[in-house]
Parts: sequence; structure tokens; C-alpha cells
Amino acid sequence: MVNRFRLDQNEYLRQAVFGFYHADFGGVDHPNNPNFLYKLKNDPHHNWTDAQLGLAKRELRQVIHSDFPEILRSIRSTSFTVCVVPRAKADVSYRPDQLLFRNTVGECASAIPGLQDGSRFISRHTNTRTTHLRKPVQGFINDGSQPYPGIAQDTCHFSEHIRGRRILLVDDIYTRTVNIDEDMVQALFDNGARFVVFYAIGNTIRKH
Repeated sequence: MVNRFRLDQNEYLRQAVFGFYHADFGGVDHPNNPNFLYKLKNDPHHNWTDAQLGLAKRELRQVIHSDFPEILRSIRSTSFTVCVVPRAKADVSYRPDQLLFRNTVGECASAIPGLQDGSRFISRHTNTRTTHLRKPVQGFINDGSQPYPGIAQDTCHFSEHIRGRRILLVDDIYTRTVNIDEDMVQALFDNGARFVVFYAIGNTIRKH
């Protein structure tokens, strides 16, 4: 069952927008954590097999095919274009098997009635800081800027096809304090999107 929340107005986002997420995200040991997301990133310090990557894609498909129609019903809409928040580094720096999340979301959007695949409407051309790494990884240079208002517009290319569309913006994990997703929503509005709804597989649990 999809969960509803809200992205609040702040210095990154000039208006609040509806948000949805599939599950709480509390780390690999958290009960029912969507751990398949780790495999879809396929970062170099892991050695996932093709079978493990294939299973992760199937798990993502199951979630999307369950949640996306429910989102459409919830907001009483029959038509959205699905865009995906790009990974932190420039797209050209990733192998195809490190873009499995984006590609799988796009495939699902094409198969669900009422949705259009816009998974490549946003592309990253300049590195930004990877925010999910808790400690340095050997051989990985985590260069680029930390989040700031307008970083999406500065580091990404936005397709002209965004203008006038109703957008369902998808990310793998949402963390309220980081503001990457709020900034990306605002960039969509700045590039002419008519309406934006946000969805993430995981919503990071806030620790008190």
C-alpha cells in the first residue's frame, strides 16, 4: 500500500507538493526495508551477480506496478509523465548496470495505462556530492557540490518536453533534510511543468 506525505515549502521549494512513498527506509537491518535499492545502485564496492540484479529489478517492478496505479487513483488523474531524479554524478560516469533504477522505472511507466515514460527527460551533466555514503569508499572520489538551492538547474539538463506536462517525479530514497528532491521539483516547475507529484520507494526514518 502506498503512503502519502507532503514536501513542504522551504528555501528549495516555493510551494508544497503532494508526495507518496512505498516503505520506511531505515537501513539494511530495518524490518521490511527495501534493500533491493542497494543492488540497483550497483556501486563499485559491491559485487552483485547478474541473478541478484535481476531479482532486484523484479522487486522494483512489483512495487511500481502496485503503487503507480494507486497514486493515479488517489489524485484522480488519468495522465502523468514519469521523470526520474538522476544519480549524483554525471550520467556518462555510470555503466548501464548502474542505471537500473532509472531504466526499470521507465520500462514500467511505458507499460502502465495513463503514464508516459519521461525517465530520460532529466539528465545530469555535472557531478554533485553523493549524500548517501556514510563513510569513504576506497577508490571512489566523491566530488561535486553539496545540495544548495538551484543545484538541479545548475547540474542537470531538462528536456523541453517537460513544459506543460503533469509530472510524477520518482526517486529511490527520500530524505527530508537533504532537499535534493525539493530542489528537483522546483526545477521542474521552473522548466514549465504544469503540475508535479513526488514518489519515492523509501522514505528515510527520522531519528530522534
